[in-house]
Amino acid sequence: MTEAGTLYLCATPIGNLEDITPRVLRTLSEADIIAAEDTRHTLQLLNHFNIKGHLVRYDEHSKDKNGPKLIAELLDGKNIALVSDAGFPGIADPGEQLAREAIEEGIKVVPLPGANAALCALIASGLPSSPFFFGGFLPKSKKNRAEQLAAWKNIPSTIILYEAPHRIKDVLKEILAAWGDRQLAAARELTKLHEEFFRGSVSECLAWLDAQPPRGEFCLVIAQGETAAQEPQTATDPLDEVKALISGGMDKKAALAQVAKQYKVPKRELYNRLLEED
Repeated sequence: MTEAGTLYLCATPIGNLEDITPRVLRTLSEADIIAAEDTRHTLQLLNHFNIKGHLVRYDEHSKDKNGPKLIAELLDGKNIALVSDAGFPGIADPGEQLAREAIEEGIKVVPLPGANAALCALIASGLPSSPFFFGGFLPKSKKNRAEQLAAWKNIPSTIILYEAPHRIKDVLKEILAAWGDRQLAAARELTKLHEEFFRGSVSECLAWLDAQPPRGEFCLVIAQGETAAQEPQTATDPLDEVKALISGGMDKKAALAQVAKQYKVPKRELYNRLLEED
């Protein structure tokens, strides 16, 4: 029986090409297949480092068609390097699905670290880095964004979001209305020549964007809401906090652990109550 290959999740530069690691370069050179979100973009990266590789498209539109083919190749013993356009594959991109499917098939999945926009923005934001909640991109429709913002309003942590330049002003206005005038850091062009940070309130950021039209994808690092942080622990049912975190996309175990620690209640007690309501 053929031994299954390995799926390597390769972090690629988010701007500065010097941020790629020797380990990623070696893996890209040795992989049987390189699965890329944008083959043209990845080809430029490979050409820069004189790497020849067999490129296969794997993006939001092709994942359902090409995913099973890639899993079959892995089961046949091929090693695959998965890359996104920039940063970690699987963070706000379809690589998450391929990794999950590989794990379900018992295929070895290996992460290769490197640049990441969310963490770069977080550590340079000036806001608390622990705990933090990564929300990725908000939904495209205004109605769905409103629902998501309502669900995440009282998350007791710094919140990190990605946003496109053509939507950044609308999204900030909606955040201002839903969460209030919180402190934030807005980062753009991270690791590039014109890297830029704005640090201040949401309303001040909107004024800053009016003065200079937004360019490039933004990473928003937003402070925890003051009201939620100052509420007495007895004012809210801890189970409601658990359900809010889960509905916002947090893993059930992580939500239970976070709320149990925050309210100083047994995690097992919260888990049993959650089961009763389900």
